[in-house]
Amino acid sequence: MSQTSQLSPASDRAKAGAAFVLGLAAILGALAFQFIGGLYPCELCLTQRWPYYIGLPLLALALIVWTKLPTPFRVGLMGVVAALFAWGTWVGGYHAGVEWGWWPGPQSCTGVGDDAISLDMLSDMSDVRIVPCDAIQWEMFGISLAGFNALISAAIVVLLVLAIIGQLRKA
Repeated sequence: MSQTSQLSPASDRAKAGAAFVLGLAAILGALAFQFIGGLYPCELCLTQRWPYYIGLPLLALALIVWTKLPTPFRVGLMGVVAALFAWGTWVGGYHAGVEWGWWPGPQSCTGVGDDAISLDMLSDMSDVRIVPCDAIQWEMFGISLAGFNALISAAIVVLLVLAIIGQLRKA
């Protein structure tokens, strides 16, 4: 058995691959809800997409060149992606809490702000969609899209951490 096959068992790559597929399905689903379903994202929804936009290309790179990467680099790359999705889990959980009224959200998308709004300002808003962060646009089984994002991001983190542990045990 070669050193490369000992350092990169298929099960660890499969876990990382499952994390990628899960993440890709989630972001494609979010985009489908937006462009096909007409559910426009709020500021927090857009923030929740950053781990997908940054993490999935990095994870795809790791998967494509898996056998060519040294274990420390492969583990480091998966660690960065796991950290991004851990942050995504927190943002999704925070957003779900804002939607359910458990804590206040950012004033930029849940409040009216300190400044009064004039009629002149309102006349210039013909093309603006205002989507409040504290309004649930869609839910299933009592879980909003933000809640589903938190759960999916957490599952991605778990899969990547398991792959990292497997890689470190073989090193």
